[in-house]
Formats: sequence, C-alpha cells, structure tokens
Amino acid sequence: LLRIGIGQTREKFDWFAEMEQPSILGLPSDAEVAGPAGQLGLGGSYYVANNNESNNASIFLKQAFVDFKHLGPARVKLGRFEYFDGMEVKPKDPMLAAVVQSRIAHRLISNFGFTAVQRTFDGGQFSLNSGKNNFTFFSARPTAGILQTDGMPELDIEVYYGAFTRSISTPHGEAQLRVFGLGYVDDRTTILKTDNRPVPVRTADQGKVQLATYGANYAQVVNANHAGKFDFLVWGVYQGGSWGALNQRAGAFVGEVGWQPAVKHLKPWLSAGFSYGSGDGNPNDSTHGTFFQVLTTPRQYARFPFYNMMNNEDFYFTLNLKPASKLALRSEGHALRLANSADFWYLGGGAFQPKTFGYTGRPSNDFSGLANVWDISADYQITRSISTTLYYGHAWGKTVIAKIYPKDPNGQFAYLETNFHF
Repeated sequence: LLRIGIGQTREKFDWFAEMEQPSILGLPSDAEVAGPAGQLGLGGSYYVANNNESNNASIFLKQAFVDFKHLGPARVKLGRFEYFDGMEVKPKDPMLAAVVQSRIAHRLISNFGFTAVQRTFDGGQFSLNSGKNNFTFFSARPTAGILQTDGMPELDIEVYYGAFTRSISTPHGEAQLRVFGLGYVDDRTTILKTDNRPVPVRTADQGKVQLATYGANYAQVVNANHAGKFDFLVWGVYQGGSWGALNQRAGAFVGEVGWQPAVKHLKPWLSAGFSYGSGDGNPNDSTHGTFFQVLTTPRQYARFPFYNMMNNEDFYFTLNLKPASKLALRSEGHALRLANSADFWYLGGGAFQPKTFGYTGRPSNDFSGLANVWDISADYQITRSISTTLYYGHAWGKTVIAKIYPKDPNGQFAYLETNFHF
C-alpha cells in the first residue's frame, strides 16, 4: 500500500491531497466454498471483492480537502477525507486520550483501517468550540474500497452525524462526556440485505435502510496517587428507523474499567469490560432487532476480526505493557456469545462496493456459543520513520462455529506489518 500526499498549513486554512496505490497479489482462488462456510478468511474476501482475480492493483484519489480554520470559534472542512466518530476532542490527560482513542472512537464511523484499501468520505465537517464544549456536525457519502482495490467511486449512501462533547475537570483527574446522533440512509434498494429472514423474503424487500442512532458515552480517569490511575467508561446507543419493510428497534452497550498501577517498570495497564449488541429474536415478525454497526472498523475492537458488535456479547480483558520506550506489548482475551440464538453470526464493517451489502451472516443453528479468543501483539518503533508490528491470535470455536466447520472449529491469525513514513 503506497500513499503519497502533499499539503500546506496556512494561517487561515489548510489543504491536503493524497493519492493511494494498493496492490493485492497472489490471492487464493480456492478460499471460498458454498454456504454456510462461505469465504475462508481475508484471502477469500479479497478475491471475491475483486471480481475473482488473484492479482489486483489500482490508483485513485484518497483524500483532497480544504480545512478553513479561525472562523471565529468555528472551522469547516470540505472535500474527501477520513472521519472517526468519538475523536472530535482530544483530552489533555494522556491516559484518557488513550481510552477515548482505543475504546470509544471508531465504533460507528471509521476508515476500516486494517484492510489494504480502507475508506474515506466525500462531504463536510463543521466544528465549534465554546469553552470546554465542542459541537461537531458531519455529513458525507462513503467511498468504495476496503477490500476492492478501486477506492475512487462514491457509494449511494448518506451519513449524517452530530455530537456534543464536554471536557470535565475533576478533583483527581479528567473526564469526557459525548452525546451524539447518527443518521444512515442506504439508497441501494436492489442489494440483498443481510438479516435472519428467509432469502425469498429478503429478496422481495427492496425498501431502503433508513436508521437513526442516538447515544452517549462517558469516560473518566482517576489519579489515586500511590495506587496508580483508574479509568472507567460507559457507551450506549439506541437505534430506530426502518430496515426495508421492517421497523428497526435495536441497541448496544459497553462498560469497562481499567487500572494503571504506579509501577515504573513495564508500565502495566489492565482493563476488563463487557460489550453487547442486540440480536433479532424472531425472523417472522415486523421488527428487525439486530444492532447495525453502520460504517465501522471491526478490528479496532476485534483484533482477530471474525466478529463485530452485531448480535454479540463479549466479555474481555486487556493487558498493555511497555518494556522499553520503543516497544509496546498488548494481549487480549475474549469470551464471545451470540446475543440471540435465533439470529446470525455477523461479520464485516459496512458497505464498500455497489454490489454487496457490506455485512455477511452465518447461521447460528439455534446455538449461542461462538468462541474464546486470546491474542498478543508487539509494536516496535525502529526509527522515527520505520515501525513494525507482529501479531498472533488464536480462536477456540464453540458450538456455532463447530456446526459450520465440523472438521476443526479453531482458527489462527498472524501477520507481520511494516510501515515506512518518508
């Protein structure tokens, strides 16, 4: 993946333009089988998304925007750019900033950052700062890309987002509150929706997906002196609107606590939490109860990304260590269940091409147990311009997966990634 950009920072405005050239080579032609097993990992997903070609390359305009600043307390950005919900305001406290970036941001709107092509948005952003308060409004259409190498076209989808964020000073730390709303309209009425209804019923339903998501989150860091620092967060949303011919009634919730002991060596940071995204309990009624994660990056919260927040319960823990200034270690464990056994096991992170919906679903066979996952990663900053990441994850598949992959329900995912910035 080659990205080359040019830009300028001026007194009244900034501008930036960037070209992207992705190449996806040597894709396996046998990594897709008939349902329900479907695409067998990223190789199969890349292969199908690129018209069943093993070698693919493209070049397109990744970003091109103008950011008008110093408009009193406001600023306006127009053009093609990346956007991440939850990152409207960066907290001053480093620990709180890390919590917001790693545990709150990207849940609904993101660039799908771990895939080769990723996504951007064509639209505008308005921001207004008033003391400790920030108001942000964003309206755009997502681009194609993510798995397919051609990321130039827009998709026939609109996103409308607004957020109020308040920075809060506390006697022993810092906190942040955000209240937000998100509108999503998918005008691609000929696309087969992914849900638990029978295929003939879904095929006949050519109504639009028009959703409104309302939510809030609160995160706080508490400095306990000799005991170290503690953090906690809550994030929750309610989702309504229409899912084609169905009424949308869904929701999601996250709660997490963390502790950073006052230890100089290794600088440990431990956290544990629970994530819930609702599922649909009846495929034959007039309500769609599956939480829809809009245009997200699954790997932000599922580092072995065979699941997301849709119809999912996730009990998890995280351990971060810093053995050296240039080396960071991270390990996670997840106990995964489907929130509703009558619904699908969902994968994906949102629309990325005109001809596919953006999420896939595999049958649960009326079971709930999905998998237990453990992983570990190492990030090393070799020089100021060169960094590398090594990752390994192992999943022990439970009943839902075992019914689809009876020979071996377990999975492994490993990669080595190197980045050069010049």
